[in-house]
Amino acid sequence: MAKLTIDGVEYEVKDGRTILQALDDLGLLMNGVDVPHYCWHPKLTIDGSCRLCQVEVEGFPKLQIGCNTPVKDGMVVHTKSERVKHAREGVMEFLLLNHPLDCPICDQAGECKLQDYAFEYGVKHARTEEPRRALKKNVDLGPTIKFDQERCILCRRCVRFCREVPKTGELAVFNRGDHSVIETVPGMQLDNPYSMNVADICPVGALTTKDFRFKIRVWFLEEAPGICTGCSNGCNVYLGVANNKVYRYVPRRNDSVNDTWICDVGRMTYEEIGAPDRLKLPAVRSDSGVLEAVPFAKAIDAAAARLRSLVERKGAGVLAAVASAHASNEDLLVLARFLDAYGIRHSGVTVRRGDSDDLLVKAEKAANAEGARTLGFEEAGPLAKQIAGGGIDGLIVLGHDLLDPAYLGGERTLAKLDTVIVLDTHVSALERVAHVILPVRHAAEKDATYVNHAGRVQRSWPVVEPSFEAYADGEVISRLGAALGLPGFDGKFDVREVSRSLGAAAAAFRGIDLESVGEQGIPLAGKG
Repeated sequence: MAKLTIDGVEYEVKDGRTILQALDDLGLLMNGVDVPHYCWHPKLTIDGSCRLCQVEVEGFPKLQIGCNTPVKDGMVVHTKSERVKHAREGVMEFLLLNHPLDCPICDQAGECKLQDYAFEYGVKHARTEEPRRALKKNVDLGPTIKFDQERCILCRRCVRFCREVPKTGELAVFNRGDHSVIETVPGMQLDNPYSMNVADICPVGALTTKDFRFKIRVWFLEEAPGICTGCSNGCNVYLGVANNKVYRYVPRRNDSVNDTWICDVGRMTYEEIGAPDRLKLPAVRSDSGVLEAVPFAKAIDAAAARLRSLVERKGAGVLAAVASAHASNEDLLVLARFLDAYGIRHSGVTVRRGDSDDLLVKAEKAANAEGARTLGFEEAGPLAKQIAGGGIDGLIVLGHDLLDPAYLGGERTLAKLDTVIVLDTHVSALERVAHVILPVRHAAEKDATYVNHAGRVQRSWPVVEPSFEAYADGEVISRLGAALGLPGFDGKFDVREVSRSLGAAAAAFRGIDLESVGEQGIPLAGKG
C-alpha cells in the first residue's frame, strides 16, 4: 500500500496502480476528485492518447497524465492548479478543432462527455476560423452500429475494446497525423456478439446503436438499475424508462458479474417487456373448448375448481407443477409452500439451454436456475418423461420452457391432461391446451431477487407498470392457494415478508432478502 495525497487529502492505495486507477479503486474518480478523461477506461488497456487527464505531481517538472503515472508512496498530486486548468483548456480546444457543432441534432446530446467537459473545462470561445475537416456520416459499421466519423475524437476505446474483450479486432486507426481515422478492417464488419458496447464506451456521438438511435432524448429517460434476464449470468443493467416504457438496456458496472459489458442478445431482451405477444388477459376454456377472457378473480376461481375436482376424483398424486427458472426466488418459495400445502409431490424446474461463450454468455437461458435449485426444485427432465408416459392428470406450469425440445418438444403431450393451469408472461403454444391462463409480470415489473450461475443473489425493481392486469407469480399462487382453502394462504402476497423467509427455506439464503441485496448483489452463503 502507498500513501497518496491528492488536493491536500491523504489516501491509502495499492502501490503500482496509476493515479486514475487508484482514484477509481477509491470510488472518487469524477465523484469527489475530478480528473476528466477520454481514452482511459477502467476495463481496457492504457492508451494515453487524449492527454486530458494531466495532473501536477510534486517533484515532476512537467504535468503528468493520470492514466499512466504509477502511484508511489508519498506522492503528492494536484488536480486543480492553474497549470492543470490551463492544460485542460488547451486539450479541449485541440479536440474541438474539427468536431462539428451539431449538438442539437446529435443523438449523444445529454450524455456526451465532450459536451460536458467542454462546458466544465474548456474555453468559452473558439479561436479557429478554418473549416472543419469533412468526414463520413451515417456509416453502417455492421448490423448494430452507426458511425459518424466526423464526430470521432480518436480516443481509440472502440479499437481496444474489439481487440481486448471479444478479441475480434474489427476496428483500427488508419492513416497518420491529422489524416487519422477509425475504420473497419478491410473485409470485416463490426458484428461480434458484444458490438453494441462500443456505443456505450464512445465518449462522443460517433458510435450509436441502430436500435436506440433517434428514439428519444436521453434527458427524458430515468436510468433505473436492474438485471438482464436473458441468461444465468444476470448482467447488471440500467433500464432507460420514460412514459411507462423501457427504451433500452445499457450495462451497469459490477466487477463481480459483468465488469461494464453486456452481450448484444441480452441487451435487446428489453423488447420482451412491452412486446406485442405479452399475455394481457386471463382466460378460461369454456365447455365448447374455446378460451374466453374473464376477470382475474374468475380465472383464479376456475383454476381452483378444476384442481379441486381433480383431487376429489383421483387424489393429489396425479398433480404436478413445473417451476420456471425465470420466476424469482420469492415466487418459487410461494410455489414450494403451495406444493407442500396441497400435497403435490411431483415437481421440477425447466431451464432452457443454448449457446455460451467464455466471456459473459451462459448456456442456461434464464436468470434464476440456480435460485430454483437452491430452493429444492430439481431438473424437470424426469417429470417431463413422467408426463409423457402417463400418471399425471393435472399440471400447473410457470412459463413455457416446458415446450423446449429438451423436455416435451411441444404441447401435444399436454392435450390429454384433465387440467393445465398456465402462469406466463408471453403467448405460447400452451394456449392450445391450457384450461386456465393467468398473466404474470416480467422481472422489470416487480420487486424480486434472482441467483446467477455463480451463486450471486441480485435484485430487480419494478420500473414499469403493466398496462393490463397482471401479478407476480407468487401473488397468483397465493390467491390460488386461498381459493383452495389451503392452510397458510390468505390470498395476500407481501414480497418483502416472503423474501425475509428465504433463509428459513434454504440455509444458503440466511441473512439475504430484498433489502440486504442492494444494487451490487451478495453471494449465497458458501459462495462468497
